[in-house]
Amino acid sequence: MNDEQLLRYSRQMMLPEIDAAGQEKLNNSRVLIIGLGGLGSPVSMYLASAGVGQLILVDFDKVDISNLQRQIVHTTNDIDRPKIESAKERLQAINPEINIDCIDHALDGDELLNEAEKADVIVDASDNFQTRFALNDASVKTKTPLVSGAAIRFEGQVSVFNPKDESSPCYRCLYDENVATSETCTANGVIAPLLGIIGSIQANETLKLLMGIGDTLQGKLLLLDTLHMDWNQAILKKDPACPVCSNSQ
Repeated sequence: MNDEQLLRYSRQMMLPEIDAAGQEKLNNSRVLIIGLGGLGSPVSMYLASAGVGQLILVDFDKVDISNLQRQIVHTTNDIDRPKIESAKERLQAINPEINIDCIDHALDGDELLNEAEKADVIVDASDNFQTRFALNDASVKTKTPLVSGAAIRFEGQVSVFNPKDESSPCYRCLYDENVATSETCTANGVIAPLLGIIGSIQANETLKLLMGIGDTLQGKLLLLDTLHMDWNQAILKKDPACPVCSNSQ
């Protein structure tokens, strides 16, 4: 690491759990971020500032004025620009030393599996169950850890699904495909800081996975109600009948 890098990352390298070895792991890591909206904004900004060496940004939407209340990686001047373009510009301004690749279409099939396999961690910052289920399938097939977050109205949730550990549940152990709702922030609304909180936790969990430190939210579902400022945690167990991750599949 050069002197500028030592200075840039000095505050986190002071932590004995991280030190130079942990920073080197971050520099050599690759993270696939799906969605650059309310959750993907803080996730991408914190991972960039922390020095994750390669970020793969996936989004096929354009910036709309209604996004700006919560999607903090974009600005008013970015309206009508592709989100991946405005996000990449902002992230490179934060940290020009990292590499950023952009994908401007939905990932599916072999392309999704290929990107998942190359990543050290997948971050699900999407806003629909179809994408979440597809990312979970790719995570299980490629054994790539998945950091999942969701937020709507005043409520949010975060969890980590790590198929490298055979005891870890997957997203489908939590949600059955038949009971998943189609609720979205567009239809139901969301308070802006909630997305910053949930996205920041996703970034924190991602950094811990990349460096192999601490205890993650694997096997747990962290729930937040910001209207009453209540935190709760539910224990998640692997479903032996899960159609995605059970041993019988």
